[in-house]
Amino acid sequence: MTDPNRFAGGVVDLGEVKARAEARAQRQAAAGPGGADTESAGAEAVAAFFTVTEENFETEVLRRSIQVPVIVLVGSGRSDVSEELKADLRELAEAGGLQFLVGYVDADATPQIAQALGVRNLPTVLAIGAGRPLANFEGGQPRESLRQWVDAVIEAVGGQLQGLPPGTVQAGAEAAEQDAEPAEDPRLTQATEALNAGDFDAAIAVYDEMLAENPADAEIKQARGTVELLKRLDPANRSTDALQDAEDDPDNVDKQLAGADAEVVAGAPEQAFERLLATMKRTTGDDKARVKDRLLELFALFEPADPRVREARTKLASALF
Repeated sequence: MTDPNRFAGGVVDLGEVKARAEARAQRQAAAGPGGADTESAGAEAVAAFFTVTEENFETEVLRRSIQVPVIVLVGSGRSDVSEELKADLRELAEAGGLQFLVGYVDADATPQIAQALGVRNLPTVLAIGAGRPLANFEGGQPRESLRQWVDAVIEAVGGQLQGLPPGTVQAGAEAAEQDAEPAEDPRLTQATEALNAGDFDAAIAVYDEMLAENPADAEIKQARGTVELLKRLDPANRSTDALQDAEDDPDNVDKQLAGADAEVVAGAPEQAFERLLATMKRTTGDDKARVKDRLLELFALFEPADPRVREARTKLASALF
């Protein structure tokens, strides 16, 4: 991480946009509560966490950073590290009492913003205050280190900024999403109907079509992975109890994979992860690679910030190296 007390010059070129933002903020301050600038009238609801778009970049990042520090995360739904950072930063922001805000840039949906910020690697986190870059880092960070970094940013510049207008309140979670929920894709109904009919391949084909259009859709990825799991455990494809088979033959990799699937379906993912981690220690070569791949598939069925997934990922890293 870069030191929050040191400006990371050159990371962001604000130029004329920053100048316009500062000029507007000064006009608002001069107008006062009873002035002509309607944006300063009345209590304002501010989202502690929001999605950055081309439309709101100037107002919610640059202009807002004149009032409080704005932490910008540039990430991707394809990156587990990005998703973990996103979850941690969101939680810190929503518990932070509007001392700082967090904006998320989806590099897949808005690559032009990531490019404008000079981002080279994902995820990248930048702190912006008074329209200027303050500090940045690339990659993941433990939650406690992340909290300390944010605290250092606030301490370094928070008192030098204007602060939010009196009466500002934190917007509800629904306001943080910026946009209304989109209409449900009718193909989701097709996939559900296929699944209910036991046609796993048809459901997977629907999800594949949707992912071809939006590869970063984490929910569809999870749905597809779930159907793959159910297909593997379909009674039509097996005549024995997967868990009992795994217990009876601990050295059989195929049976351990099936046993882990069954434990996930039974609501015991921790046991599934431990089973596969133990199997990895007993295997080598292609078998070990197969077990690792199945672990990653099962991880993808859960939120990246799920503590069970985090713990298992740490153990997986130890098992690999």
